[in-house]
Amino acid sequence: MNKNAALLTPFLLLLVQSGVLGASPKHRSFEREEDGAFSPRKHGEEDHSFDHEAILGSSKEADEFQTLSPEEAKARLVILLSKMDRNGNRKIENTELRSWILRSFKSLSLEESNERLLETDEDQDGFVSWSEYMKEEFGLSDFDPSMLNNEEMDAEELSLMSEDKYLFSAADKDNDGRLSTEEFLSFTHPEEDPPMSPHVVNQILKERDGNSDGKLDFQEYIGARGRDMDKDRLKEEKDRFDDELDDDGNGFMDREEISNWIIPSKEEIAEEETEHLLAGADDDHDGVLSFEEILNHHDLFVGSEVTDYGSRLENIHKFQDEL
Repeated sequence: MNKNAALLTPFLLLLVQSGVLGASPKHRSFEREEDGAFSPRKHGEEDHSFDHEAILGSSKEADEFQTLSPEEAKARLVILLSKMDRNGNRKIENTELRSWILRSFKSLSLEESNERLLETDEDQDGFVSWSEYMKEEFGLSDFDPSMLNNEEMDAEELSLMSEDKYLFSAADKDNDGRLSTEEFLSFTHPEEDPPMSPHVVNQILKERDGNSDGKLDFQEYIGARGRDMDKDRLKEEKDRFDDELDDDGNGFMDREEISNWIIPSKEEIAEEETEHLLAGADDDHDGVLSFEEILNHHDLFVGSEVTDYGSRLENIHKFQDEL
C-alpha cells in the first residue's frame, strides 16, 4: 500500500486504497477495499461516519449536525423530507428515496471536487493546469516520462505522477492543457463520467496485466497482495474471483468485468442504502417510510445518503427546482 491512502472521498467514503492505482492524498476517488474494489459499506457493519457525511453532503455539515439537539435535528429533517416527498403524500417511497440518494452521490462529488479545484487553482482563473496540479500534489512543476528512469526519485511517487498525467490528459476533453470545473470532476471522480471508465481500466491493465493479453487471470488479479495472504484468505479471494468477478466463468476478467470490479455501480449502492434505511425505520413493514417513522429514527437518517451528499440544509430550497 502506498503512502497516499488517507483521502476520504465523497462517493466512496472511509475506504482504504489498495495499491491497484495510486491515489494522492487530496484528490482522487480511487479509494478501495483491500481487494481493489469500491465498496461504500462493509457488509455486516454499521458505518455511521459514512452515513452522517452522506446525509448532510460534507464532513463539515455532518460535524455541525452532530451539535444539534434532537428537536432541531428533527425540524431540519422535516424540511428535507418535504423536498424528498415528490408526490406530497407524506411518505417516502422506494423510488423517491433511491432517486434522492443518487442525486446525493453526485452532489457530494461536486462539492469535494470544487473544493479541491479552489485549493489547486493557484492563479484563480477557474481552471487547473497540469503545472498547478503538479505543484500542489507533488511540489514539482512538471512530469516528464524520462523521469521514470531517474533512479534518484521515488519509484512509487513517479508511478503516481505517470498515472495522474494519463488521467489528467484523458479528462482534458478540449485538449487545452487545463481542466475546467467539469473536467476536474472527471479527473477527481471518474465514476461520475462514464467516458473515463476505459481510461481507469487501462491503468488497471497496465499495472496488473503481466502478459499483455488485455485481461486478468486470478494471479494477475491477486498480484503482490497474495504473498501476504494465508490459505484461507487466498481461497476466499479465489472464490470471489470465480463467483463474483468473472461473470462469464472463462477464468479471466475482461475489460467490462474489470470495470464492474473497479468502478462502483451507483444504482446498486443506492438500492443497498434504500434497503438499509427501510430495514432500520419501516416499523410497520409496509415497504414505505412515513414521515413519522423517519422522525422516530432521525438518528439513523442523520447517517444516510438520503439527506444528500453535497447539499447544505440551509440551502435545501435548491432541490425544489431540480426535483
